[in-house]
Amino acid sequence: MPGKANKTIKQEKKVTHTYAKPTWCPGCTNFAIMHALKQAMNDLIMQGYQKRNFVIVAGIGCHGKIADYLDVNSVIALHGRSIPLATGIKLSNNKLNVICHVGDGDTYDEGISHFIHAAKRNADITVVVHNNKVFALTKGQPTATSWFNQAMPGIKSNELPLNPIALALISNATFVARAYARKLEHLTFILKQAIMHRGFSFVDVLQPCLVFANPSSNYDAAVYDLQQHNHNTSSLAEALAKAYEAELTNWTRIPIGIFYKVHRPVFSG
Repeated sequence: MPGKANKTIKQEKKVTHTYAKPTWCPGCTNFAIMHALKQAMNDLIMQGYQKRNFVIVAGIGCHGKIADYLDVNSVIALHGRSIPLATGIKLSNNKLNVICHVGDGDTYDEGISHFIHAAKRNADITVVVHNNKVFALTKGQPTATSWFNQAMPGIKSNELPLNPIALALISNATFVARAYARKLEHLTFILKQAIMHRGFSFVDVLQPCLVFANPSSNYDAAVYDLQQHNHNTSSLAEALAKAYEAELTNWTRIPIGIFYKVHRPVFSG
């Protein structure tokens, strides 16, 4: 029947889950990020994007399993090497929408030089960092964003954490945003905006780890949406000021949303 055939075709165009059984910890906020990504891609498909043009590049870490769970083109890179691989994929076929899902250890430790140079070049990819402030897959070592004196299994972080938002801004990224995994509707919106942006899109997702993260951080009460406070996304100075607000308020007031968005020629090799 024509109606049944049309329904089947429409269903095939949507992003769905694969047969792979998720092995994240029960309640892990990676589930929320995956759901938001799936919803963002399906919303964009409804706007005319092609499912076959989405490519997920993942790194090594808990986050990397997202590449197994959604039925789109995907590849898992070496630790810290997801961004150059994603850049190469985009250069080989500029019709592709390349979404690079990486971890904080994956990106701000091993892969930090790739992150900086991809932002500087304005590579036309989307980089989504699952920032749980810990090497969780290897059972709890500190990363570059771990809290100062954060208790870890057998080790404690005694360094001040890196500021990813400020790093992206001074590296000349053209789209800089932060989201929170437990604000699902807002996270979906930010991911859609990042994917649609032409140029280097960066989203740092605050993603509490239920096993190893510092339980004293209360993101739920502290986050607020920049776009509801007349933030000027074209002002680098204003974006930099907001980038340090969380640290200056001891993480009692955390801006989420789009910090900075401008347009300039993209890297074409």
